[in-house]
Amino acid sequence: MDAAEPPATREPPAMRASDQDRDEATHRLQAAFAEGRLDDAEFDRRMRSALTAVTRPELDKLSADLPAATAAGPAPAVAGPRPGRYAVAYKNSVRRGGRWRVPDRFTPVVYKGSGWIDLRAAELTEPVTTVVAIAYKSRIDILVPPGVRVEMEGFGVSKGWSAEEEWETQLPADAPVVHIRGLAYKGTIETRTRPPGTEREISQ
Repeated sequence: MDAAEPPATREPPAMRASDQDRDEATHRLQAAFAEGRLDDAEFDRRMRSALTAVTRPELDKLSADLPAATAAGPAPAVAGPRPGRYAVAYKNSVRRGGRWRVPDRFTPVVYKGSGWIDLRAAELTEPVTTVVAIAYKSRIDILVPPGVRVEMEGFGVSKGWSAEEEWETQLPADAPVVHIRGLAYKGTIETRTRPPGTEREISQ
């Protein structure tokens, strides 16, 4: 009589991701983006995937080609003086991007120039960040990462097509908030999650 065949083994189900797992994954992607390892389109795609991931393997796949995370987890806050609260440009431009510390209230003022405020890899120092943007015959673009709830008020303030309202309905109740208060005179203040010109590349 033949020996009984061993029962077929089943692979254990993939471990489900926690909110902390997703937070760590997004911090890792932000660091890689700030280092230039990910371009705008890839950063946007991976961030959205990280925020909606259900299992740990899904998160691991998003950073498989990135340097291993340090044991300390997300990059620590940069020591030093408090981040600047104002940026003023007179017939010139204001640009903030990469790894920079954002105070709880930041005020860019642009007179006949342009403004580029990129928060995608920035360190938000408070759960609620208020950006008071003033554009006189100017344009100010404010880029926020997926996973941030955006609130807007003021005159001449709008959302770019990529800051989808339906995406924000999926955010957890404790998601970071960026509150934009704007005043644009013969100008524009626009909030978006992707730089202008990358929409076609990302949608492909």
